[in-house]
Amino acid sequence: MACHLLVTDFTLPLKSPKLSYLSEQQKGRSNGSQKVSRTIAYYGLKTPPYNLDALEPYMSKNALEVHWGVHHRGFVEDLNKQLGKSDLLYGYTMDELIKATYNNGNPLPEFNNAAEVWNHDFFWESMQPGGGDMPKLGLLQQIEKDFGSFTNFREKFVEAALTLFGSGWVWLVLKRQERQLAVVKTSNSINPLVWDDIVHPQFENIAACLLFGLQE
Repeated sequence: MACHLLVTDFTLPLKSPKLSYLSEQQKGRSNGSQKVSRTIAYYGLKTPPYNLDALEPYMSKNALEVHWGVHHRGFVEDLNKQLGKSDLLYGYTMDELIKATYNNGNPLPEFNNAAEVWNHDFFWESMQPGGGDMPKLGLLQQIEKDFGSFTNFREKFVEAALTLFGSGWVWLVLKRQERQLAVVKTSNSINPLVWDDIVHPQFENIAACLLFGLQE
């Protein structure tokens, strides 16, 4: 399994940016036919909030150039092509787009790219140069309450990442009804936004092979 890692600083406020839309007028032909208006859906590729070499030695500049500049960019471009073919999803926030295209477990063609764009936006914004400190007091207390200790949580998280079969993500989430943190695994592009009982993902990781280095 490819080793790509994320450790969040636990404090970053994450917002779901609205899709921005560009309007393009298709000009009528010289015979005087009526002009036709077409709306092009567009979602921009977000730049990581640090230089591409800022996470070294844990993640190299080359790794970011490939993972962000090629893979992440590809998801954005493919999503834009899909959204440009129809106005049915016009005006959706990314969260709304993911939930709508998940289609109650019967994903529409746009779902995979939309979810991967969101996942990768969250991935980059959840890391920071020089990070790895203990979480803020409130979250640390919740972790200790739900997992027994931060060490227990970390071991459970690493185990989940290392036992994830194939492509996917591992998340620390807050369950709505229980008000309890939980470590969950998702396959491929699935993320916790499609589950009604999840308040918001708090922590994610594609694989855990560098987890201790990033935390410590």
